[in-house]
Amino acid sequence: MAAKTTPVCEFGLPAADFSLPGTDGKTHDLRGCMGDNGLLVMFICNHCPFVKAIQRKLVRDTSALLEHGINSVAIMSNDPDEYPEDSFDNMKKVAKRLGYPFPYLYDESQQVAKAYGAVCTPDFFGYNKDGKLQFRGRLDDSGPVKTGDNAPRELFEAMKQVAETGRGPKKQTPSIGCSIKWRR
Repeated sequence: MAAKTTPVCEFGLPAADFSLPGTDGKTHDLRGCMGDNGLLVMFICNHCPFVKAIQRKLVRDTSALLEHGINSVAIMSNDPDEYPEDSFDNMKKVAKRLGYPFPYLYDESQQVAKAYGAVCTPDFFGYNKDGKLQFRGRLDDSGPVKTGDNAPRELFEAMKQVAETGRGPKKQTPSIGCSIKWRR
């Protein structure tokens, strides 16, 4: 497992457009995913221990963000030929089993991950209602093992601030996770 950390937030960077198939059988794009107060774009996968450790917290926090007008979308960009657990069929199973309250999309070409500059799973990009980047940090201080639910909810609090003010916090701690599994 090669752990990587995300770069610092480039405040104001516009969200890259996308049109990707979801586990719900629909095609989703940036405009359709945007909430009234913003959008959280998450690069996740099924096999990464860093993602597995936070899956239930993702459901909790993205559900709570809906109440603040922040929608969420998850994108899986790994090469499933090398990591079969990340196949589209397995994505469907995980989304259903966990009750993901957000579209879970497959970036087969990996072009969306490249457009966003995603480096690892999980990698979080929080945008305000104008589609400008305001957050590029971690969910909380969880690592590749499950931690209790009492950890400070860094991502949730940051995105709640974005919903209320249009701006993210100046201090953000990078996310850490497994590298994106690029095609050869």
